Amino acid sequence: MAKQDKYSYEQIISSLKKREYHSLYFLMGEEPYYIDLITDYIQKNVLDESSREFDLTVLYGKEIDVLQIINAARRYPMMGSHQVLIIKEAQLIKEWDKFTHYLNNPLSSTILVICYKYGSPDKRNKWYQDVKKVGIVFESEKVRDYEMNKWILEYAKSKNVGIEEKAVSMLTEFLGNDLSKVAHEIEKLIITKPADFPKITPELIERNIGISKDFNVFELQNALINRDVLKANRIVRYFSENKKSNPMVLVLSQLFKFFADLMLYHYIPDKSQVAAELKINPYFVKDYERASKIFGPWKTMNIISYIRETDARFKGVENQSADEGDLLKELIFKILH
Repeated sequence: MAKQDKYSYEQIISSLKKREYHSLYFLMGEEPYYIDLITDYIQKNVLDESSREFDLTVLYGKEIDVLQIINAARRYPMMGSHQVLIIKEAQLIKEWDKFTHYLNNPLSSTILVICYKYGSPDKRNKWYQDVKKVGIVFESEKVRDYEMNKWILEYAKSKNVGIEEKAVSMLTEFLGNDLSKVAHEIEKLIITKPADFPKITPELIERNIGISKDFNVFELQNALINRDVLKANRIVRYFSENKKSNPMVLVLSQLFKFFADLMLYHYIPDKSQVAAELKINPYFVKDYERASKIFGPWKTMNIISYIRETDARFKGVENQSADEGDLLKELIFKILH
């Protein structure tokens, strides 16, 4: 692997599979999912089973300091050609400047893996610049909400299973952008999927994850677009009776995002660029096209105001008695009339 400033997950795993090892892997970033994948691969595959007992060490940042890392890294392997030293919770460790003493002369027989989760250090620091010179640096960035549909589709494809568009939306809507949680639920769906099912379906999700295929924000949004008053009110009643699985804050945030994007849609001059401009899956462009015919720019602006007002009242502003169900029912009435 040619030396560069940063490496992708795929580059690192490919190199590890070829048994091309480096003396230092510095794994950092807001998204822990890929940091965990790389760490787990190194922990399970670099050493054989007999060597792990002697040459694998896992330490935690809340229990150690930099000098202890250096001392552990300078130990020689007992059984094989390498020892693996994994530092978890490295973001809790102070005085990283002292790490330069080891970086000036790292031990080639030590594979040191530093897991610096939920952020990154000050990249102007000398010790970090030395890390880049010596080791493999990986930064795991958070997947944005608008990228999750694509991520789910690609993840399912990597597992040789299809997934219906509505099923993708249900997972995105209810699981957010927590990659570990989403991956875990997809794995569970694959295991429970009947052999003759070629795809993950909304029905499969409803059965195994507990997300209703008929009563969710995605369906409420469709009911509003179709001006289906009866269906919208049925969904609102279901939300009122199942508050834990349909929290008000989630419902309002999803509706706000849709109508905020709809406002942008109205003013995109080239409608062939909607997916790129709104950063959405092209499959959902038709929803905005339909909604734009029902809710013009002024109505859309008013709806955004209604949602903000409902959110404030939900948080107790100028609201003495109305509960979540009443607030949401009133909001839906305002949107549809």
